[in-house]
Amino acid sequence: MVSLTIDGKQIRAEKGTSVLEAALQNGVYIPHLCHHPDLPDIGACRLCLVECEGLGAPQLSCQLEAQDGMNVRTRSPGIDRLRRLSMELLLARHPEDCSTCLKYGQCELQTLIQYLNVSAARMHRHIRSIPKRAYPLFRHEMVRCVLCLRCVRACEDLRGVGVLQLRKADLEFYIGTVRDKLLQDAGCRFCGACAEVCPTGAILDAAGFTSAEKNDALLPCVANCPIRLDIPRYLRFVREGRPDDALAVLYEKLPFPATLGRVCNHRCESACRRGQLTDPVSIRGVKRYIADAGGAKWKSKERKSPPTGRSVCVVGGGPAGMTAALYLAKKGHRVTLKEAMPKLGGMLQYGIPPYRLPRDILDAETACIREAGVTVECGCAVERPAALLAEYDAVLVATGAGKSARLPIPGSGLDGVLPGLDFLRNAALGEETGMGKKVVVLGGGNVAFDCARTAVRLGALSVSVACLESREEMPADPEEIEQAAEEGVAIYPSRSFEAICGEKRVTGVRVMTIRGFRFDENRNAILEKISGTEEVLEADTVIFAVGQRPSYGPECGLELKNGYIALIEPGSMKTSVQGVFACGDAVYGTRSVIEAIAAGREAASEIDVFLGGDGDISETLSSEERAGPKIGPAEGFSGLKRVPERLLPAEDRRSGFAECACALTEDGARFEAGRCLQCDLRLQIRPARLWTDYEGKEAAP
Repeated sequence: MVSLTIDGKQIRAEKGTSVLEAALQNGVYIPHLCHHPDLPDIGACRLCLVECEGLGAPQLSCQLEAQDGMNVRTRSPGIDRLRRLSMELLLARHPEDCSTCLKYGQCELQTLIQYLNVSAARMHRHIRSIPKRAYPLFRHEMVRCVLCLRCVRACEDLRGVGVLQLRKADLEFYIGTVRDKLLQDAGCRFCGACAEVCPTGAILDAAGFTSAEKNDALLPCVANCPIRLDIPRYLRFVREGRPDDALAVLYEKLPFPATLGRVCNHRCESACRRGQLTDPVSIRGVKRYIADAGGAKWKSKERKSPPTGRSVCVVGGGPAGMTAALYLAKKGHRVTLKEAMPKLGGMLQYGIPPYRLPRDILDAETACIREAGVTVECGCAVERPAALLAEYDAVLVATGAGKSARLPIPGSGLDGVLPGLDFLRNAALGEETGMGKKVVVLGGGNVAFDCARTAVRLGALSVSVACLESREEMPADPEEIEQAAEEGVAIYPSRSFEAICGEKRVTGVRVMTIRGFRFDENRNAILEKISGTEEVLEADTVIFAVGQRPSYGPECGLELKNGYIALIEPGSMKTSVQGVFACGDAVYGTRSVIEAIAAGREAASEIDVFLGGDGDISETLSSEERAGPKIGPAEGFSGLKRVPERLLPAEDRRSGFAECACALTEDGARFEAGRCLQCDLRLQIRPARLWTDYEGKEAAP
């Protein structure tokens, strides 16, 4: 450490620190523009001048190493005059239209103008003619550039990419790429470090955001994950060939990674910023690879709290109930899980078909519930959950929405009309489904396509899916629709369901083409039908897959709202009965598996607090090492295409329930992880220091 005096204040700093950094770290502001705490200094802006006793002329404080015994002054008439001159020279080349700049109000140059109380009125203005350029994720308005070279240093020194350079043409200096190529062609990694450090509006994010929105805007994959998995971190571990560490990251929040690696609706991918270049990273595919390839070393760090003496009964063994039971057991509570069906899993076991989720994979993952000490009682239906309070300190209802809805259209009671969930459940149990040879499924979601593709595998001669939504707006996962079509399922989008035809048994479904539809305030569908488009789809079996409802009625003893269990407080999972909580599809209707897991985690936390705990169910199972800032060049990076999903041939898929999608290979997983833009690295860049951050530091007179 060295000791020096700045403006009469005795300060200490690490040896090798510049006077500028020593001052800023100790609460003394020195104006600067080209300096940034994460970048090497070059002294380009000449605003950080100071006077140092014994050195004569003013010195650039960013270039002056702090020494023992130094006596430094940051303000004097001479220094102020030189700073104003430097700023005037910068402003002479900078446009005056601050209010039209997208960085208005967040611009470092703007704050320095206020601090130094300066304008370019004395100078001959020379505004360069540099066209704006719009790129994926970023926009360049280099007419606003002040040549501080922060972006160049961030690209070269911080990231090791070296795409941005100081260039010269027609006696003018400017920031550009090698041979002025587009960023996509120059090898840019689109990490955003340049936009992060730019002090003006020269390099900006294409989508603006506030400081409060920054984390979610830069990591939309995490923001769109209901449990906020640290996706960039586990992708990094895969990229580095460390699947054990990657699996530990998954288990910190996700009890069933192999299951979700197959059936997650991967909202993270639809938000992935990589998708604005080519295709989003195959995040779900990488997750499945991790679950298959990772080891169990994370288990040694798993939470296991001492017994609390409190007891909880979880009703429902689907993803929400299993998740809640697991984390409550880890918190030391005595947990009993009651499931009506013969095995754990809920819709994972009796809804999603095994060609999407093999049962050996599911059973292996649900085994962790018993391993955690949860008492599991299968084949145990609970009709009045509140009655369980006689035995337990708290009860959680997580029974899902396992009852298929039927549309009130003519013919809905004919023989051959089947509820979708009953059909899937019977197929999963190997029982008689009641299916004929010509099947029409009504609905456009994943359940509808699960029914259709199951019917194909059970030997139906023809299978069709009809739905209100257009092909582009169908709620099913796009890959489910495509694979169903490959397997011979006929798809009729934008169709209204007029009636189910037949006298005693189904003979067909009468439909009409629609231009569109909307819902009124009572959630009734208002259809815009096209006259003359009526047709009959031949069928001896019609399967309703148009929504699900909870099985509980008023007799359950809990207050219901529109058929769902009512919660009595916003942001809480408390029901109308003290000590009884509810979560998942039983509360809000059918959603995704990952949302059910998120609901289970929230319920476990709230119930733990109710039982006297702190509600903290977090676990740290993986390495917490900080990612290195350098990513290096990668030729052709922006154009790297997603690894195609490998599927069994359609004919092979039709003939049985074997898993139809193959896992990524190690090379494929590492390639996909290598396509990640590593947006999280940008959040490690420290913010620039402004004079307004320093209490009592007033603007220059």
